[in-house]
Amino acid sequence: MFPTFTLRYARFPDRLRAECLPTPVEHPRLVAFNRPLAAELGFDLEAFEADHAAEVLAGNAVPEGADPVAMAYAGHQFGTFVPQLGDGRALLLGEVIDRQGRVRDLQLKGSGRTPFSRGGDGRAPLGPVLREYLISEAMHALGIPTTRALAAVTTGERVFRRIPEPGAVLTRVAASHLRVGTFQYFAARRDTEALRLLAEEAIERHYPALAGHEGGERYLGLLEAVVGRQAELVARWMGVGFIHGVMNTDNTAISGETIDYGPCAFMDAFDPRTVFSSIDERGRYAYVNQPVIAQWNLARFAETLLGLIDDDTERAIEQATPLIEGFTERFEAEWRGVMRAKLGLAVEAPGDGALAQGLLDAMQAGRADFTLAFRRLADVLEGPEDEARLAELFDDREALDAWLPRWRERLSRESVDATGLARRLRAANPAVIPRNHRVEQALAAAAEHDDFGPFEALLAALTRPFEEPAGEVDYMRPPRDGEKVLRTFCGT
Repeated sequence: MFPTFTLRYARFPDRLRAECLPTPVEHPRLVAFNRPLAAELGFDLEAFEADHAAEVLAGNAVPEGADPVAMAYAGHQFGTFVPQLGDGRALLLGEVIDRQGRVRDLQLKGSGRTPFSRGGDGRAPLGPVLREYLISEAMHALGIPTTRALAAVTTGERVFRRIPEPGAVLTRVAASHLRVGTFQYFAARRDTEALRLLAEEAIERHYPALAGHEGGERYLGLLEAVVGRQAELVARWMGVGFIHGVMNTDNTAISGETIDYGPCAFMDAFDPRTVFSSIDERGRYAYVNQPVIAQWNLARFAETLLGLIDDDTERAIEQATPLIEGFTERFEAEWRGVMRAKLGLAVEAPGDGALAQGLLDAMQAGRADFTLAFRRLADVLEGPEDEARLAELFDDREALDAWLPRWRERLSRESVDATGLARRLRAANPAVIPRNHRVEQALAAAAEHDDFGPFEALLAALTRPFEEPAGEVDYMRPPRDGEKVLRTFCGT
């Protein structure tokens, strides 16, 4: 059933990883399986058998050709450096070549203790597993680079966190699991050989255009490429109101994918200071802070590459510093592009940034829902009565009323009629996001009542985010006062 494994990381020197078998579970049951992704990865779906898949994807049996390893990494967690973290509850089964010729990691998450568990049980509760499944697949459907969810398996065992919860194992797919923290682990040990191996792996897998570069220029090029990917990623996060929640360096992927969906969430009413994570007590990773933190994390990455860029540390710093300082300009360019699309603008013009900020200010003043406010811009183009659907989102519409004429004037310079503009707006602004209250309802039904119907229905809506869903449940609606979820939890 499984595709052929290539075992790239498992063949690296021992100090980069620890060989470790998953810990078997009592009663594995497959509760979610991503057949389209499985087909993309080269699985033999004609030979698919749910009970056998559950055994393998829970860790009770290792698939043929796999060689499970826990990866070593370090990381800055909320600004504090921890020199050894590593996969404390995850195992990389190996890599496969998908049908497009791309190398993809297959990882079990929640598969038991590893040498990096630091006293933990190595398990994952069902709620966080389903949360990552829902949100990673939603992000993929939104066109945002992300790890993917292949499967979720319940274990028949309890996991003890805040309360006893059903246990589960997630099968995660990634372009790679190389992180800034992976490089930090070996930089802290002054292991230049390991750093070079990691850098070469990153270049081969994610930045092959650098293949012709040599010497320090090669690794300086890697830094520049990662800076660009992170600038684009964070701009796209913010364009859908996403807040990662734990932007530690061990959660910053070298590939430019979103990784590790712990206490992440999507904003409802727009407020740039929004924080959901229960462990982010000072708002370090608030919505508005994400670009600054991304730049900070990239500076930590640059520090790990200095010895590869130039033998003279001062010269290496001189070469790397402009790339880190240039993140701000790159992010702002990406952000303007995201906002132009959300406003229906195809051609850049002076004042577009101020126009976008004007709407955000109006939304904040009126406590308007971020997702629906952008979505309903298309309604404004279809008639005066439809403008009311936008205005009703605002507690105070004075700033909106002042902004709308500016937007209409700007749209008049686009060579597209109202129907075309409305179509453009709806293609750029999702109707459905993983709203916190809907996610929590689905997780509670699964964890408390073994009812996966709400999870499956929500997943179906999230994988078609630009369509307005019909049905009994209104997945577009913001939460009512009694439904608001103000805190999200990590689950580790």
